[in-house]
Amino acid sequence: MPRALRRYLSLDDFEATARRRLPKFLYGYISGGAETDAAVRDNRKAFDEYGFVPRVLNDVSGRDQTTTLFGKTYASPFGIPPMGSSALCAYRGDIVLTRAAAAMNLPMILSASSLITLEDVKRANPDAWYQAYLAGVPSRIEPMVDRVAAAGYDTFVVTADVPVPPNRENNVRNGFQVPLAITPRVFWDTITHPHWLFGTWARTLMNHGMPHFENMDAKQGPPVLSKNLMRNIGHRDQLSWKHVELIRKRWKGKLVVKGLISPQDARIARESGVDGVMVSNHGGRQLDCTVSALRMLPEISAEAHGMTVMLDGGIRRGTDVIKALALGADFVFVGRPLLYAAVAGGEAGVTRALTLLKDEIDRDLALLGIRKISEITPDLVRRF
Repeated sequence: MPRALRRYLSLDDFEATARRRLPKFLYGYISGGAETDAAVRDNRKAFDEYGFVPRVLNDVSGRDQTTTLFGKTYASPFGIPPMGSSALCAYRGDIVLTRAAAAMNLPMILSASSLITLEDVKRANPDAWYQAYLAGVPSRIEPMVDRVAAAGYDTFVVTADVPVPPNRENNVRNGFQVPLAITPRVFWDTITHPHWLFGTWARTLMNHGMPHFENMDAKQGPPVLSKNLMRNIGHRDQLSWKHVELIRKRWKGKLVVKGLISPQDARIARESGVDGVMVSNHGGRQLDCTVSALRMLPEISAEAHGMTVMLDGGIRRGTDVIKALALGADFVFVGRPLLYAAVAGGEAGVTRALTLLKDEIDRDLALLGIRKISEITPDLVRRF
């Protein structure tokens, strides 16, 4: 491990470095949510409302946190969720994230709004998943599904909670917009953050050219500065369960729907042939005041009946992972802190963050008096 990374002792530690290095418009894009950020805050508050009831004097040697998900055994019960524009924030961000995940034997989900082709990411990590932002237009859905299948992906994730762009006022205040526009304010913000300007933006232009949204459709999308971008991502408000059923008929691998909060939607997902759901309020970035995934997890888990239930949103500690598993999740995903780690230290930074979380879980299992993930049960937690 590089000496410079030893000072990072928890996932939260990476944020300060990322905030210092990134232009304000990019840091705000990552950290912020919608409107008042109430949903962002509730994601953390929900975890803080649960405490543990540990058992003692159990033999906790030989601890094992391996977890099986969709038939594959992973080293730990957590992975990296889709995060758009990662390569705009950290140099080759999607590659950095997926390589670290592969080295640690953890799942990583590539975002449709990534700036590196899904084929390149698949070559870097044969076990990566793909996540789609889909318009409710079959003539665009079917070629996209076929492209992902041709690339060799075996898990397709449909994000369900983005029918319209959210009201992210913090982006407006910080100067971030889609497509990107080099206003005088953004120009000054950029040149006063040379680490990002030269280490990410200029390096990307020099080595790979202008970044494009590579994976929105079957063909290459527009560049990040294109005025055609909004037209390219339109018609999402037409997406419905009939399109999920269309994908189910065409897609031979595992199918996941991400962005569920309602138990009724979990039931419909199961009836539509979905293999798994990701309980999520999109990190608090869509509808403000949406309740946290953790609050709805027990009800959604009760609707699963064999369907895999995953969760993202607000996880920062090994104790958070265990709380989610105790309340009904089969697996969890951790987002923002890992992108901050990529900004702070590239692939080595992400590996450091993943290792910290894995080590926390190992220590927490021992302190709870259990040796493996299957021993995590609801009676280990109580609401304060």
